[in-house]
Amino acid sequence: MQTNNLNDAPVLVVGAGIMGVGIAQVAAQAGHSVMLLDAREGAASAAKPKLAQSLETLVAKGKMPAGAAAQILARIVPVATVHDAGTVRLVVEAIVENLDAKRSLFQQLESVVDAQCILATNTSSISVTAIANGLQHPGRLVGMHFFNPVPLMKLVEVVSGLQTDKAVAEAIFALSQHWGKVPVHARSTPGFIVNRIARPYYAESLALLQQQATTPAVLDICWRGAGFRMGPCELMDLIGHDTNFAVTQSVFEANFYDKRYAPSLVQREMVDGGLLGRKSGRGFFSYGSDVAKPAATTFVAPVFPGVRDVHLHGQGAVAQRLAAALATAGLTFAHMPDSDWVGLGIDGRHLRLTDGRAASSFGPLVAVFDLPLLTQPGAALAWAPSDSASAEWSALAAQCLRALGFDTQQVADVPGLVVARTVAMLINEASDAVHQGVCSAQGADDAMQLGVNYPAGPFQWLAQWGASAVVQVLDHLDTHYRGERYRVSPGLRHRVWQHTA
Repeated sequence: MQTNNLNDAPVLVVGAGIMGVGIAQVAAQAGHSVMLLDAREGAASAAKPKLAQSLETLVAKGKMPAGAAAQILARIVPVATVHDAGTVRLVVEAIVENLDAKRSLFQQLESVVDAQCILATNTSSISVTAIANGLQHPGRLVGMHFFNPVPLMKLVEVVSGLQTDKAVAEAIFALSQHWGKVPVHARSTPGFIVNRIARPYYAESLALLQQQATTPAVLDICWRGAGFRMGPCELMDLIGHDTNFAVTQSVFEANFYDKRYAPSLVQREMVDGGLLGRKSGRGFFSYGSDVAKPAATTFVAPVFPGVRDVHLHGQGAVAQRLAAALATAGLTFAHMPDSDWVGLGIDGRHLRLTDGRAASSFGPLVAVFDLPLLTQPGAALAWAPSDSASAEWSALAAQCLRALGFDTQQVADVPGLVVARTVAMLINEASDAVHQGVCSAQGADDAMQLGVNYPAGPFQWLAQWGASAVVQVLDHLDTHYRGERYRVSPGLRHRVWQHTA
């Protein structure tokens, strides 16, 4: 298929909901003439005054010149039927997430638009290959998946189905850049990039809650301590548990019930009970004007407790951080770089970075701490003593961690704790996506940082943590839980072999 520069192409946006209006706004801001269509009578016309109000708010805040707002509105024209859009060179569909509805729309459009017109779908979960099935020119259909709110979120997943013409995908990639977005190429597989790789962020938190390892509040504190803007429980409340559960079910079913993507009984119970999150007033947390917000606290590190003998074990970023903290505390310590674990030996007892095994598997003289992703003092960190640890050792371990600059959050002695097990799973899922040709490593990093605001991408974490350590955590989780969930991606295992060869 021949594709020309789309930077001045007239555009039709089908769907006048939040996503469709956002796409129309972005296209109009880039200078396109935009037709806006919706099957609901009057919906496209009604959307324009609402958009005007939003733009006026931006003007009032000084974020947009008044003249620019007027120009954007002037470029958007509501239309009544697809037959009004015969001259457009790009159609972006943002209607209901239903395969039959999308197929029907595109088949109808083919009888109206020119054969060179590109057809793009904003689907977040439906196969682009399946949507194209039955079209006269399936090669011109491509996924153009935006994220909400469209004007603010930078990511666009450019999704190619089996028959998508490469030139069409490249044209949409270039157009997305022209619109001020950061596009990433993806192959049409369940969940594409973001909705696939992000599943463990929710799934591991729900698994920990099902095991009664901790509370939603502590989970979210630990994740904010790892640099995330929102913890998984607060985020699921914001998304809506019905929506999050439905996406999880869709990915699970589309992957032939692979247990890595299994939905959670905890979340299903919440959906069944109507505890959907913010939109219902209650999810993991309660919402409303009468709900008191937790008071902010200031972290103050205590003096390092009096101990006789301190050894620093292992190498890598976490060992370096512990060394710096010990030096700041004025402690003299011996370094054992060849140890096969990372952490501190304190008067014959061990405070170990989790490797995916529970502290109790090592006996009573061990406590484990989570993977610290942030370096600033006062970051929350999960930890757990052995179930058979004495009260004296548990108190000493907690005091040492706080003296090293961590805001300690004790959880049950579960393998992998909170952040380590989940980050390992995020890295594993991203590695599998790259191994299967869904996206590139850079695409995965861009997608997760720009699509869901992760503080780093999975391959950035992998470079920092090391493939061997990640695989070790996953293998220990797999040994403990005995199932398919924690199996290591061949792509990730291969990285270990490359490093050790």
